[in-house]
Amino acid sequence: MSESTSRWQNTKSQSGADYDVRWKQMEADGKDPHGEVAFVQRYDPERVLDAGCGTGRVAIELANRGVDVVGFDLDGHMLDEAKSKAPDLDWFEGDAATIDLTDGGNYDVVVMAGNVMIFLEPGTEAAVVVNMARHVRPGGRFISGFGLRQDHYDLGSFDAHATLAGFELEDRFSTWDGDPFDGGDYAVSVFRFA
Repeated sequence: MSESTSRWQNTKSQSGADYDVRWKQMEADGKDPHGEVAFVQRYDPERVLDAGCGTGRVAIELANRGVDVVGFDLDGHMLDEAKSKAPDLDWFEGDAATIDLTDGGNYDVVVMAGNVMIFLEPGTEAAVVVNMARHVRPGGRFISGFGLRQDHYDLGSFDAHATLAGFELEDRFSTWDGDPFDGGDYAVSVFRFA
C-alpha cells in the first residue's frame, strides 16, 4: 500500500462499493452515469489512461466501448472494487505525482474525472500535471474536470501548470455534456500535448 496521501484519503467520503451507490441510483433513475465516457470518446482515442480511476466506472465503460484502457488510483479500497468488477483490465495502485505507466507506450488521452485535481495532496498539483504529460503521446490530450471552490485548486494555477508541462488549452466546458464554460463552479478542461 502506498504511503502517499491525498485530500480524498483525509475525507470521510465513501469508498469501495459504497461509492458506486450514487451511480447505480443515477442509472436506475434513467440517467446516463457515463457522461465522462461519451465526452472522452469525442476525441476518438484508441488508448486511455484513467488517472484516479476510483472504482473503475469510467475505465470499465470505455473498455466496454472498445477502448484499450488502464486505470490507477491511490485508494486501495476503490481499486479493489474496480478489480472485482473488471479483473481483466489493468489496474495499478499509485500516486499521480510519481506513477510511471509509460512502459507500454503513451496514451491518446489521460482523463481525470471525478474531481481528482482537487483531492490531491496540496502542493503536488504541478508535479501531477507534469507526470500526466509524460503519459500523453504527442498530439494527445489531457482531460480533467473538477469543481471550482475557493479553498481548492484553481483554474489559473491549473492552466499555468499545464503550460509548464507542455500542454496547450484546446477547450473548456462547464459540464461533461460539453456545455460552454460560463465561469461557473465546475470546469472540464481539454489540453493538447504539443
